[in-house]
Amino acid sequence: MNTDSIEKRTVLAAPLARVWRAISDSREFGEWFRMEFEGPFCEGARVRGRITYPGYEHLSGELVIERVVPPSYLSYRWHPHAVDPKRDYSHEPMTLVEFELKEVPGGTELTIRESGFAAIPAGRGLEALRMNTGGWDEQLQNVSRYVASP
Repeated sequence: MNTDSIEKRTVLAAPLARVWRAISDSREFGEWFRMEFEGPFCEGARVRGRITYPGYEHLSGELVIERVVPPSYLSYRWHPHAVDPKRDYSHEPMTLVEFELKEVPGGTELTIRESGFAAIPAGRGLEALRMNTGGWDEQLQNVSRYVASP
């Protein structure tokens, strides 16, 4: 079992340009990802957001946008599964989340990778890996529904 990274891949029944907007526009990303962001996704930006997922509305998070390469690649760093409001995660390493898009017959192939779990303190890193493995499955369903809607 890989304890450092997650990789998920799916084909979305939507054109590349539509999927790119859903990934790279912070407002659209927030719609399907269930976060309300305070600013745009630009390289080097720290973008704070409030979680809108039911049961987690009391939490916020921050993405540090690493790279934006239209219309095929976006990456950011964050503190994964940072769900204890009493804990300071700022001293922990962040994981790298990468979205890669490729036009394929029938739509757009989306690959999501998250890596760097092994650098997080042992117990928390493994829990974050486990939770985010299931979380990315759910997010793939969310983005698929989102880009299919008018």
